[in-house]
Amino acid sequence: MSSTVELTKENFDETVTDNEFVLIDFWASWCGPCRQFAPVYEKAAEENPDLVFGKVDTEAQPELAAAFGIQSIPTLMIVRDRVAVFAQPGALPEAALTDVIGQARKLDMGEVHKAVAAQQAQAEQNGE
Repeated sequence: MSSTVELTKENFDETVTDNEFVLIDFWASWCGPCRQFAPVYEKAAEENPDLVFGKVDTEAQPELAAAFGIQSIPTLMIVRDRVAVFAQPGALPEAALTDVIGQARKLDMGEVHKAVAAQQAQAEQNGE
């Protein structure tokens, strides 16, 4: 039983809304580094059963890749409370992935939401 969830445009919003902590691996089958990263990601999923580990096949789901401006794969994104708190292209080594997950777990989401609100207010003032 795979511990990762295949994300599509049909289940993406629901997954991100229903779970407060979602990791997303943007990948494609033809991409060598993606294939190297896959077992590392699976292992992290097994070690963090309380988190949702999603995968987006950018070939099958080009709209999702475009919506997030994914330029290169693999790209790892972490979404907490519907806010992308981490996004980085490249296959992370196991230690780096563990570290990133630990940091994301420790984030004060109250502070993150305040920062997001401030950015949005600033953008509105600038007429964007």
